[in-house]
Amino acid sequence: MNTIAGVGSEWWHGTSRLRGKVFICLVVATSMLMVAVAEPSLKQKGSSYNETRKVESPRHVTKGHSGYQHVWPDMRFGLRIVGGTIIAFFGAACGSVGGVGGGGIFVPMLTLVIGFDSKSSTALSKCMITGAAATTVFYNLRLRHPTLELPIIDYDLALLFQPMLILGISIGVTLNVLFADWMIIILLIIFFIATSTRSFFKGVETWKKETKSKQEAARAKLEIHDDEIEAAEEKPLPGGTTSHDQIKPEPNKEKVSIIENIKWKDLGILVIVWLIILALQIGKNYTTTCSAIYWLLNILQIPVAAGVTSYEAVSLYKGRRKITSMGEASNNWPVHELILYCFIGVMAGTVGGMLGLGGGFILGPLFLEMGIPPQVSSATATFAMMFSASMSVVEFYLLKRFPVPYALYFFTVATIAAVVGQHVVRKLISILGRASLIIFILASTIFVSAILVGGAGMASMIEKFERKEYMGFESMCS
Repeated sequence: MNTIAGVGSEWWHGTSRLRGKVFICLVVATSMLMVAVAEPSLKQKGSSYNETRKVESPRHVTKGHSGYQHVWPDMRFGLRIVGGTIIAFFGAACGSVGGVGGGGIFVPMLTLVIGFDSKSSTALSKCMITGAAATTVFYNLRLRHPTLELPIIDYDLALLFQPMLILGISIGVTLNVLFADWMIIILLIIFFIATSTRSFFKGVETWKKETKSKQEAARAKLEIHDDEIEAAEEKPLPGGTTSHDQIKPEPNKEKVSIIENIKWKDLGILVIVWLIILALQIGKNYTTTCSAIYWLLNILQIPVAAGVTSYEAVSLYKGRRKITSMGEASNNWPVHELILYCFIGVMAGTVGGMLGLGGGFILGPLFLEMGIPPQVSSATATFAMMFSASMSVVEFYLLKRFPVPYALYFFTVATIAAVVGQHVVRKLISILGRASLIIFILASTIFVSAILVGGAGMASMIEKFERKEYMGFESMCS
């Protein structure tokens, strides 16, 4: 076993250039595969695009203020609904466990399987992410940190990232209008594959540490002689007890009451930030695009989000607050590191806003890199994601961007799937003693999302290219 580990370690440290070349080849091969899969069906559409849409399943087509047509299929039980439900169930189960939401699976499913247009798919995806995230957060509210006497949700970590995540959502929605689809898709494929690859190797590293800990624990047990244990247990101590009774440790509580396990002050701050930015977003949608009031409401979101995050960052820098789930590593916080984390929080929200994702695709791997335990990383990323996704749902509902029956149905599917996923994986971790399972699920979900989102995006790009549509930058104020 040690020989295998040694060989694996030498391979890991000695082949960095080879891994880089393999990664580049993987990105290229994946892109070519998605084009190859999408091309045959698109060739059939070709010049008869308008006729083929008439043959498809019945849909409601409504025209928005900007001329964009929302395509909503009728809700009828059939293969599309069954297939979409199965994909949504597994996507929500894996997404809730990994702390990534599952938007990278939901959006392609809603577009390719159910038949929604891309923007309606994004809105419905947010409903599903909200359902899975809210259920997961409720499930986690009573759980404790795996090794410390703390809640499994790190509220200080959420205070550092959640306001910037919500701010990024607002920016992402704007950039979604501005940037061409092909630019977003290409960057997304590269980012997702890089993130999933890094998360996979992080999982392998964690797995090796767990294996080493198990081996050390087994050796320690073998070194203890049975006769010495019996002698120590039978030796009477003052008070009529044995040493066995005296040294028996009190196990850590896995669950406590919700009231005891919530940091109400921190939660209150996060809710206030959510309400203020939501109000500004709703107000912005009822103003003229690019008017003075429109830009004012946009700009007012910055001091709200930046103020809360700056307060948390300064408190961490001066030592008044600590991200306790990191242990001793949370005592020293360089300024440049805090600024970088704030920037990453905005980027996570921006990506989520552009593509209908939850932001956990960035936060989950980042928390693992920071040294946060997998259980805490997943729970905290989902907690922060719940605020950003729910804000989008309220906004999309007021703008009538999705059909309510479909939203309620897939919301329910995601909710049930999140409960099942959390329960099954927690049981597996308890039986196997392998928290690295969460990291592998995270990496797998991100990789599958890269394939699905990339495939759906490239299919749409080829379709537009064949119809000779404009594929450049759009006007933000049109």
